Amino acid sequence: MAPLLRTAAAYAWRLLVVGALVYAVFSMLGRFHEIAVAVFLGLVITALLRPVTDLLARVLPRPLAVALTLVGSIVVVLGILALVGEAIAGERATLQREFGAGIGRIERWLEEPPFRLNPEALTDVQSRIGKFLSSHRSTLLSTALSGTRRLVEVLTVLALALFCSVFFLHAGDRQWGWFCAQLPPSVQDRVALAGRVGWGTFTGYTRGIVLVAATNAVLVGVALFALGVPLAVPLALLEFFAAFIPLIGSPIALAVAAVVALASEGPVIAAVVVALIVVIGQIEGHLLHPIVMSWAVRLHPVVVALTVIGGAIAAGVLGAVVAVPLVSVIWAVHQALRRARAPGPAKPAEAGRPARATGDQP
Repeated sequence: MAPLLRTAAAYAWRLLVVGALVYAVFSMLGRFHEIAVAVFLGLVITALLRPVTDLLARVLPRPLAVALTLVGSIVVVLGILALVGEAIAGERATLQREFGAGIGRIERWLEEPPFRLNPEALTDVQSRIGKFLSSHRSTLLSTALSGTRRLVEVLTVLALALFCSVFFLHAGDRQWGWFCAQLPPSVQDRVALAGRVGWGTFTGYTRGIVLVAATNAVLVGVALFALGVPLAVPLALLEFFAAFIPLIGSPIALAVAAVVALASEGPVIAAVVVALIVVIGQIEGHLLHPIVMSWAVRLHPVVVALTVIGGAIAAGVLGAVVAVPLVSVIWAVHQALRRARAPGPAKPAEAGRPARATGDQP
């Protein structure tokens, strides 16, 4: 057998094994996706709240520090949601009036050059929408009931995530140390190193993306409030959550803000919001991500784009959110293990220390 063919065959069977393993992992995650999501959210909560818990644990017993951190975080989140609900309820009457007038302005705008749409076509669209809603009431009702069941599932996942985060915050390092101790001695050091590097990458990415999302939300909220666009606070909150999907989340959220601005304030303000999309995209891409994401593994933009799209195809919005930190962790662990196998004296940061002593794992 030719050397080239032998090498190709060797790589081929390894790729088949890796592909089968990846397929098996995703099949298991798909079957138990609620548990996987809960554990992932528990790790995110741990990454965000671990510094606060450690700070409080210096003066308080650790169980009390964990309880205070989680309760305080829940109060803050509920307060933000209450603020958003109050903003929507307070502007409800104004929004109905402005959106009614805004739809009329959009119709007149479409009737003028360069579009020159037939007014009867716009009226026909409105009547068709009304007929569709009236003829599909049962479908809409079943969809609403399905949404209620989905809400129950979401609340269950959140409760399980909080339950996991309690134990991760309280004794995550001891749990990881116990897990490493159950492995064969020949692989304990490598698994401990992989855990430290992976957790460090995950926490760096999580805290970095939260900081980027918060900065984007503040910029969007201030800009929309200055332009007089209604629902500035809810749209800023939408921008915050959309920023967790790299590259595409922020433009989509700002596109929604542009539609709201078009319906309420007209095409001029909508054009300003579109320009805001470009400005914030430049700030995020050239300032925030290079500075903040240096805490974690910096992936090439092409890799990020392919990862986000692949995650979205595999698991929808959740896959787009999870894909980048997952690839970052895998790449960081690969790099650390490769350096550890390299000849020469090991660096202090790469020496195989017991995981129990580091406290870096969740």
